[in-house]
Amino acid sequence: MPTETIEERIHRAEVLIEALPYIKRFSGRVIVIKLGGAASASADMEPVLQDVVLLRFVGMRPVLVHGGGPEISAWQERVGIEPRFVNGLRVTDAPTMEIAKMVLTGKVGPDMVARILSGEDGPTLLVRPRAEESGEDLGYVGDVAQVNAEPIEAILDQGRIPVIASIGLGYDGKAYNVNADTVAAEVAVALRATKLILLTDVDGVRDADGALISELDAARADRLIGSGVITDGMIPKVRAALRALDGGSATHIIDGRVAHSLLLELLTERGVGTMFTDHAR
Repeated sequence: MPTETIEERIHRAEVLIEALPYIKRFSGRVIVIKLGGAASASADMEPVLQDVVLLRFVGMRPVLVHGGGPEISAWQERVGIEPRFVNGLRVTDAPTMEIAKMVLTGKVGPDMVARILSGEDGPTLLVRPRAEESGEDLGYVGDVAQVNAEPIEAILDQGRIPVIASIGLGYDGKAYNVNADTVAAEVAVALRATKLILLTDVDGVRDADGALISELDAARADRLIGSGVITDGMIPKVRAALRALDGGSATHIIDGRVAHSLLLELLTERGVGTMFTDHAR
């Protein structure tokens, strides 16, 4: 194994010094991180999980919300159900709801978390059925009506990392599939999170020419959705980001396939991806 030079060791120290003001700024603050199913399906998730654990050990209070889109689709196809989406939301019949529960509550290993929370625990997420979208009944798809922050905060106070699955409990006692980006935004608002980070399998939001948008406000986002530039699964991501921003959480969409992109966004001067702002620039 080659010996590390003194210059390389100094560079490592400089990296730590650069991170110090950000560690101080976010120490004790809640950081909600949404790990998208697409990102986890297309990248090695070990660096992401290492990042989350590191944030906890330097004094932050990370909360992980996970989705499982590709896994759910794969299981649907395996049992002969064709995945269907309307405006980025999965049409969820009763068999698909059972698949979603299996995937979303069994995806993350118990070795790194206290427990996996879902709307059926406590419940953490109370939801109402979503109305028809574009004239189509989405089935067991819900909108978050209320986040019960108490069980999440209890795990944080124990020094552990909560992991929340995007399954909500309806007032009718039935389980509903909720878009994980939406869940992450509502959790961020309920916990008064300093930041919401949406990890996905793209490097951010792009404009009509395909250029990455580094900063995006609500007015421009609405125009891009209305004109069809922002489409499909990016629509609920952008809407979730704007909801969290309106609730007081700085919000970013970044590429979870890039090793340690979470640390690059939080602990360096120059972030990555798209940052949402409350003013036009």
